[in-house]
Amino acid sequence: MTLLDTYEHTLIPTFAVPPRVMVKGEGAYLWDADGTRYLDLLAGIACVGLGHANPLIAQVIAEQAATLGHVSNLFATPTQIHLAERLTGLLGHRARVFFTNSGTEANEAGFKLTRLTGRTKVVAAEGSFHGRTMGALALTWTEKYRRPFEPLPGEVVFVPYGDAAALEAAVDNETAAILLEPIQGENGVIVPPDGYLQAARAIADKHGALLWLDEVQSGMGRTGAWFAHTHEGIVPDIVTLAKALGNGFPIGAVLATGEAATLFTPGSHGTTFGGNALACRVGLAVIEQMEPLLPQIRATGEWLMGELSALAGVASVRGRGLFIGVVLEDPVAQVLAAKALDKGIILNAPRPDVIRLVPPLIVTQQDLALLLEAWPTLWKEALHG
Repeated sequence: MTLLDTYEHTLIPTFAVPPRVMVKGEGAYLWDADGTRYLDLLAGIACVGLGHANPLIAQVIAEQAATLGHVSNLFATPTQIHLAERLTGLLGHRARVFFTNSGTEANEAGFKLTRLTGRTKVVAAEGSFHGRTMGALALTWTEKYRRPFEPLPGEVVFVPYGDAAALEAAVDNETAAILLEPIQGENGVIVPPDGYLQAARAIADKHGALLWLDEVQSGMGRTGAWFAHTHEGIVPDIVTLAKALGNGFPIGAVLATGEAATLFTPGSHGTTFGGNALACRVGLAVIEQMEPLLPQIRATGEWLMGELSALAGVASVRGRGLFIGVVLEDPVAQVLAAKALDKGIILNAPRPDVIRLVPPLIVTQQDLALLLEAWPTLWKEALHG
């Protein structure tokens, strides 16, 4: 019996049986159980920003695990305090932090935070994805995720993403919060028009609502900046983070500014594992290594988008930094991704006509040349199924 046979008979089938069993990683590459190497342009869904088997991350995990791993939030640890301080410094505004184990948990906490305003209405966006818990799912637009678990927590209104007029029409004095992704990831890397987040900030202020930005996928260097929203120079009330913050180690965070930072009080929310010493030490190491990479991420992303735009079958390319959506002329993204896997390249198809590229942020032009060289053959094969 193979490992995948065992997988099929032992794991609850919330996922389809995976096409490969991965056993090793190094930098921007993975190896499967048969010894085949793959260029990883998915990075664990935008998580492994500093690359697989990163030596510093491995070192600090070992050192911290040998010192102190977990004591619960009945006690504090230096790494928890230092990471919170570091994150608020990156945000550039006075804030307070609540740590979680994932992006979904961060968004669940953010949702609870909005309820403490005394209002219950949340305006979110069509095409959004915020997680799979009942609260986060209520904020997620995709019907196939939502419907089996309805009724969900109510009073969530969805409006077209990027449409400031629609947002303004939906928000009123009963609105607790506006929730937006600065760039939508699961919807195919949708970048809103310039000025959209500024308009959202103004609309929220007009009605006394919170502006909550989900930076789980777009934050922590993915766009070449610590936060994607800084492109518009605004200050959100809530920011949720995860993914690249831990380089694959489970950690998430809620950052709250201004009055939003005072809404949670002792006993109003909690977590057993969130903010443990080990996860926070990893977060600190990620920030330490990520900071000098930010200019390189921007430059590599700009170069890659230019190269992709000239390829056969590419209708358009959108994104920022190394958060890229390749829009295809035909809806063959799933087939193309499958063909690429057979050729040792890991791609992701979040929509029928979109390939999402979220590689490790340490990826080089030499690495990415493997995709560019393989693309003409992949496109021809995808068109013929």
